[in-house]
Amino acid sequence: MWHGRSGDGFMRCSDGHVRWGVFGAAGVLFVVRPRDEPPLVMLQKRSAMAHEGGTWSCAGGAIDEGETPFQAALREAAEEVGDIPEHHRVLGQYVFAPADDWTYTTIVLEVDQHFGASVNFETDAVVWVPLQLVDHRPLHAGFAAAWPHLRAIVDGTSGLPPV
Repeated sequence: MWHGRSGDGFMRCSDGHVRWGVFGAAGVLFVVRPRDEPPLVMLQKRSAMAHEGGTWSCAGGAIDEGETPFQAALREAAEEVGDIPEHHRVLGQYVFAPADDWTYTTIVLEVDQHFGASVNFETDAVVWVPLQLVDHRPLHAGFAAAWPHLRAIVDGTSGLPPV
């Protein structure tokens, strides 16, 4: 079992912005592909108790000391939206690096079924949204910056091999 320090906390990054996660942060964009329909992605509405509350993003949070971004992303997602389906596959990842000393890694994970609920105080709602409607919601600033790259991974047009 892991026993490192919690990554919870704000830090002033080298670009002057204050961000959550003293070791960086990570999350998961879940994708489901219903038969004969376009793919859907899970969005989480952040509660007023979370950074940039009231906006939509993927489930995620601070990386703890000694965790990989992948481990942190899965742990945080399970804490916020519930147990992740056993059958899943990594489609890729995108690293948002707005500063020299902080990154947010988003893992794009395809699952075989809808799941998710508000399971803790950080989440107000969970919805599955068609790709073309994601931009119609008020997005968390970091997620908005990463969205074009994440969408390309979901669409298979990123040109990047799966992780």
